[in-house]
Amino acid sequence: MSEQNESLRRGRGRRPAAQVRAGILAATGRLLLSEGLQAVTFDRVAKEAGSSKVTLYKWWPSPGAMAAEAYFAQSAPVLVFADTGDLAADLVSQLTSFVRWLTSEGAATPVSELIGAAQADADLALAWTEEYARPRRDLARARLRTAQQQGQLREDADVDVIIDQLWGACYHRLLVLKVPFDETLVPRLVGQALYGAARAD
Repeated sequence: MSEQNESLRRGRGRRPAAQVRAGILAATGRLLLSEGLQAVTFDRVAKEAGSSKVTLYKWWPSPGAMAAEAYFAQSAPVLVFADTGDLAADLVSQLTSFVRWLTSEGAATPVSELIGAAQADADLALAWTEEYARPRRDLARARLRTAQQQGQLREDADVDVIIDQLWGACYHRLLVLKVPFDETLVPRLVGQALYGAARAD
C-alpha cells in the first residue's frame, strides 16, 4: 500500500473537532426546542449527533451546560442588535425579535426550563450568566451608551435600568407572572423606557 493511501485510510471518517462540536450543538438545539430540556441527555444527544458519549463528557460538565451552549448558538443569529442610528427603532427591532423568538419560535419553554434548572446546576448557571446573559446585556449597554454619546438619551440616564425595564419585563411575564404576551407589547415597553410615564410640563 502506498504511503498516500495509508494516510487516507488512517484519516478516513475522522471529522475536525469544530465540525463535531457544531453537529452536537445542532442536535442538542433541535431536541431542546422541540422536546424541552428533559430530552437533552448525553445518551440521546450522542445518538442524534452520531458522536461518542465520551466526547460529550469531555467537552461539557453536564447536559444542562451543553443545552445552554446549544441555546446560545441557536439564538445568536436571531438576536442580532442593529445600530441604524435610530435608538427607538433599534430597540423595537431587537426586542421584537426576542419576543418573537420566545412566543412564536418555540424558545419560551426551553428558556424557562434552562433558567429553572440553573438554580440547581452550578455549571449551567455559570454558562448562562457568563456566555449568554452578560454578553447580551453588554450588547444592549453598548448600544444605549452610543445613543447617549449621540444625544439621544440624557447624559444621566441609567442604561442598566433601561435594560432591566425592557428585557426584564419580558422575563417577568414569562417566568413570574406566567401570562401570555406578544410583539404588540414591544412598542409600549420601549416608549415607557425612553419617554417615561410622567406628564409633560
